[in-house]
Amino acid sequence: MRTLKKGGGKSTSARRGDLRMALFFIAPAALGFLVFYAWPTVRGIYLSFTEYSLFGSPEFVGLDNYTAIASDALFWNSMKVTLWYVVLNIGFQTLIALGLAVLMHRLTKSGIIRGSILLPFLIANVVVALLWFWMLDFQIGIVNTMIESIGLDKIAFFGNENWAIPTIAFVNVWKHMGYTALLIFAGLQTIPTSVYEAAAVDGANEWKTFWRITLPLLRPVLVLVLIITVTGSFQVFDTVAITTGGGPGNASRVIQVYIVERAFERSDFGYAAALSAILFVILRLVAYLQNKFLRGGESDLA
Repeated sequence: MRTLKKGGGKSTSARRGDLRMALFFIAPAALGFLVFYAWPTVRGIYLSFTEYSLFGSPEFVGLDNYTAIASDALFWNSMKVTLWYVVLNIGFQTLIALGLAVLMHRLTKSGIIRGSILLPFLIANVVVALLWFWMLDFQIGIVNTMIESIGLDKIAFFGNENWAIPTIAFVNVWKHMGYTALLIFAGLQTIPTSVYEAAAVDGANEWKTFWRITLPLLRPVLVLVLIITVTGSFQVFDTVAITTGGGPGNASRVIQVYIVERAFERSDFGYAAALSAILFVILRLVAYLQNKFLRGGESDLA
């Protein structure tokens, strides 16, 4: 048995044993973080100040990459395209996921129904992209076949500059809305039922209950969800690479696609690292502003 100090506290040796055990279990995750996150980040920042390709050693060039980015029309276009995608993806995904979460919480207790909403998220991104790429194909896609059958003109969903980004956003909303709904649903579980019972006694209908009770009490969870989804949306790559490749023209060339092109097609790893560093700063700033101004660290349940 562990020895206890007078008053019930653990002895120094017992606390040291707990610390060693904790460090033992933390070590694999800490090692993985250092190898796959911390070190690549540090090296990437270093490479952003160099001119580097696979055929030579890094040559320090100072801020040249960053000054070149400031006048890079493709970079600014890719940021504009990415922002448009983020607005569409986050707007529709959050609204649909919030609605699904509220419906799951208020109307059904079925584990089958709740689980089925998560199914699209369990499918690999590449598979989802290919599935919708074929379904929305201009010539043989089932969606265009149905559109034509009701007398309307076919739509080049992935081949039209105006449709490319909205279509990619739709595909990713379909895939991720179940996971987002699950996160929001978990937040709804933390709201005491007594709050809803009191609102019902006061005569509040479902609409007033949602706006005056559910949303305010759900704010910390919604802020967390927004930070996760916005950060992920800025890093969209696989769906674009599978469906449009950044085209037509530059209509869907998001920032991640541009970074990969500079690194692996032009072998300009220093410039690509600078682009990545700028994206890292943007994401960090966006997450900070979201948490600060939406008061993610505060809860009305306290």
